Amino acid sequence: MSIIPLEALPLETLQRRSSTKWRTYGSDVLPLFVAETDFPLAPLITSALRTAVELGDTGYTPPDPGVRDAFASFAARRFDWVVDADRVRTTGDVMMGVVEILRAVTAPGDAVVITPPVYPPFTMTVEEAGCRVAPVPLRDTGATWALDLDGIDAALADGARAVLLCNPHNPTGTVHSRETLAALARIAARHGAAVISDEIHAPLVYDDATFTPFLASSAEAAAVGYAVTSPSKAFNLAGLKCAVMVAGDERTAAVVRGLPSEVEWRTGLLGAIASVAALDAASDEWLDALRARLDLNRRLLADLLAAHLPRARYRVPDAGYLAWVDLSAYGWGDDPATRILAEARVAVHHGPQFGPQGAGHVRVNFGCGPEVLTEAIARIGRLVGA
Repeated sequence: MSIIPLEALPLETLQRRSSTKWRTYGSDVLPLFVAETDFPLAPLITSALRTAVELGDTGYTPPDPGVRDAFASFAARRFDWVVDADRVRTTGDVMMGVVEILRAVTAPGDAVVITPPVYPPFTMTVEEAGCRVAPVPLRDTGATWALDLDGIDAALADGARAVLLCNPHNPTGTVHSRETLAALARIAARHGAAVISDEIHAPLVYDDATFTPFLASSAEAAAVGYAVTSPSKAFNLAGLKCAVMVAGDERTAAVVRGLPSEVEWRTGLLGAIASVAALDAASDEWLDALRARLDLNRRLLADLLAAHLPRARYRVPDAGYLAWVDLSAYGWGDDPATRILAEARVAVHHGPQFGPQGAGHVRVNFGCGPEVLTEAIARIGRLVGA
């Protein structure tokens, strides 16, 4: 049965939203920067939130709002991953979970490996945990992006105590293979280091790639790793504050259970209610329709760049709705997003914020209607020769 792609909301409706995407810039700017999407909520989420608001169910989050079991069911159904719900705890968002686990598995001043170009809060989170950043950039193989396992090995041999992994990777959309993840686990185990895997984009892996949860890649990965994830990116729930921290064995589960109770108290009740609805099998049809739309958009973006910015370099991502685009051939400086906003009135994310490897790059959010994406790239294209 063919899947009908999800349709974005009309621009005039979206401009009534009060979130970051729609309140940072004026109405003349097309916002393709922050990771929010332009689609209606999944019906089960809308229904669950409506009921909660009608009941005034806006108090404190209970000890078990159902998220753990809902996530375990979702993982089994979507990723063929067996998760023990007793090894799952909730918190407010993925970066909260990451920083608290980092605090638990490192000492102040320890180095933590990150793999730029990478989501800017990774650097901030490592520093918030009292640690130092040890950058080991991704390798550009010419066909894809890959972890530099030798570089990570060297960084851990030099004293780094943890690896902060992005799987799937933001901003490149790379889905790391099972073999790569298992190799990373072996390296971490040899050095007695932890791996914390941000897997928030996992529900949006496309059919031509295979997502492997880090903890499911090998027995060593389950022993050294932690996964932190949320339905918030796929289902556009970031403002409601709910994420899960997952451990793969009893030793790491003890670390997660030992985190201060306040870490779990930060879970928003509406976030928990919405997450349970998002992770329910009844929302799978909506998720598949979203993936179908994003699949079309990631390919549309390639066509639009070829037509309007033919010197741009872009690899169609394996996952997510974020595109990593190299515009350095146009000579618009290290941070092309600045000129693009000022002259084309399109907001894209600033490449240098993802690390030095982001010079000349922008990150483009294509989680929007095709007409918005088409207009945005056409506007940027008009800067060529201007």
